[in-house]
Amino acid sequence: MRYTEVTLTCCPSEWQQALLEQALADIGFETFCEAETEQGSVSLAYIQTDIFNRSLLEQTLQSYPDTRLLAVQDCPDENWNSTWEKEHPEFTIALPHGSVLIRPHCAFGAGYHETTNMLIEQLIQRSTLHTPLSSVLDNGCGTGVLGIVAAKLGAAHVTMVDIDEHSVRCAQENCLLNGLTVDNGASEHSDKCTILLGDTPPEGRYDLILSNIHKNILLAQMPLYARYLTPDGQVWISGFYASDAPDLLAAAAAVGLTKSTNHTQGDWCLLQLQRE
Repeated sequence: MRYTEVTLTCCPSEWQQALLEQALADIGFETFCEAETEQGSVSLAYIQTDIFNRSLLEQTLQSYPDTRLLAVQDCPDENWNSTWEKEHPEFTIALPHGSVLIRPHCAFGAGYHETTNMLIEQLIQRSTLHTPLSSVLDNGCGTGVLGIVAAKLGAAHVTMVDIDEHSVRCAQENCLLNGLTVDNGASEHSDKCTILLGDTPPEGRYDLILSNIHKNILLAQMPLYARYLTPDGQVWISGFYASDAPDLLAAAAAVGLTKSTNHTQGDWCLLQLQRE
């Protein structure tokens, strides 16, 4: 899979940069980082080459007059991986008993981002207050960090799914790195983790559904979360701003889910949902 690298001037403030990155994510960009050049700091954004639309990018940037498009170039997989891994080294997550080691490669979610961090904190807190989970879904798993943390905290079986083949391979590697057995869905949950390639959550019955992805995908998939959730289970969603929470709560209510609690970190939000 080939990626296109877009170089932009950085926004003048962190919150404006966050808004820009969300807008770029909405049109298909997957990953963002900063780099130092002779002209100063620049922002790098990456998107799969076959879905890159320069006209759509330029249209999006019209809402951000302080940001200029400096360069667009294609980069082979090895260049993409090298850039990403340089910016995101191995990450260790401390658990009440032991730890989890994550090698991000080119996948999202090693624990750096606020949304991932909030979900990890809630998983740890839940493990100290409740019995272990029977079945967990990590939807849009990226590196597999959330599913791996859930498994290490006692979940009997974790199903992970991601639309990107790089992420699936990365999640498989990280599961094995942390001593977890993995299958590809062919067996009947004989292993601790099942990791699948796909764009929708696989049908099943889950005590806990974790979905840390874009708002529009959360809205579209909310009926599936409600359908796959066990009667006493919960859906934890993140990957969106606190200002987007009302839209997501309305979508949840339409399928019989209501807010249990919510958390915020910076401008980002985590909603914990359960059946009414």
